[in-house]
Amino acid sequence: MPRTEVAEAREAVVDLAGVSVRYGSIRQPVTALEGVDLRITAGEFVVLVGPSGCGKTSLLRVVAGFERPASGRARVRGEHPRPGAGAGVVFQQPRLFPWRTVGGNLGFALARLGVPRAERPGRIDELLERVGLPGMAGRRTWELSGGQQQRVAIARALAAEPRLLLMDEPFAALDALTRERLQEEVRTLAGRLGTTVLFVTHSAEEAVLLGSRVLVMAAGPGRVVAELAVGLPREPDTDVPALRASPEFARLRGRLARTMRG
Repeated sequence: MPRTEVAEAREAVVDLAGVSVRYGSIRQPVTALEGVDLRITAGEFVVLVGPSGCGKTSLLRVVAGFERPASGRARVRGEHPRPGAGAGVVFQQPRLFPWRTVGGNLGFALARLGVPRAERPGRIDELLERVGLPGMAGRRTWELSGGQQQRVAIARALAAEPRLLLMDEPFAALDALTRERLQEEVRTLAGRLGTTVLFVTHSAEEAVLLGSRVLVMAAGPGRVVAELAVGLPREPDTDVPALRASPEFARLRGRLARTMRG
């Protein structure tokens, strides 16, 4: 492998050192995170798990540039994190413009990125193909199911061709079948594109299925208390339903669930 490829493989896309986040007043601060260290290298799919209030979303918001640490250092590709600086973000709710079509929502994102008008239709078709919604550009967002809307939100995040994708419980509000399908699609898509992902969830099963590495967080204050390396196959052509049924998947899921319970 050429030296430049080796350097890219080991590059710290996300580098946090001693990061603390506090809310509230100076007299009565609430510590959401305390002394968090985190290094994510190119191509990793890192999942944050833990109970509500342990700071998972606060940590993701620091990486996205939506929150500034009260102390510590945060860097994304060597720079201070800031919104829209090369990271795509997918929230729990799709947050689409209901007055625009599917193509209109994606076109708005592409326009903000400076993509010429003549190139947008082709890019929109490509993005919809990636998330399994070919030919849907003319549909109204309110005509779509919840799972389809979330796919559009993922396509919008991919519009900037981000090398870092941040996902905050994006499947939590979906029914079980839709959630499983989107989990499989995101896992395959990330592997095919080589995208670095930071993903937040409460689910041990989701964490093991998606993550190449899982970080367990605890509250009071929010901090990382354990790490699990997931050695499951990650090739784009992996039979994910068969993987779910494998003994190794069950073993890892059980181990993570026990760790989360403390």
